[in-house]
Amino acid sequence: MEKFVRNRITQLRLNKGISEYQLSYDLGHSRGYINNISSGKSLPSMSEFFSICDYFNITPIEFFDSNHTNPELLSKAIEELQSLNDEDMLLILTIIKRIKK
Repeated sequence: MEKFVRNRITQLRLNKGISEYQLSYDLGHSRGYINNISSGKSLPSMSEFFSICDYFNITPIEFFDSNHTNPELLSKAIEELQSLNDEDMLLILTIIKRIKK
């Protein structure tokens, strides 16, 4: 599980295109904070874990869902879909099905 947490944070960070230093800084920590997590020297506390999830705009469930490599993008898409009317959502669904073929 520890390896999964380290790898997932790295994956999310790379998807966002930010450095370990930038993520550490954005979370309010010293420059080596994320490096220590990535290298296995430490793990985030529960409160820091929630801060990391908030930073990436994902829920803890989405963090642990390894089927989605970019949960932040998926969350944004779902958020936008929720603002559409039924007719527009059906249109988007038809487009998605067509693209998947």
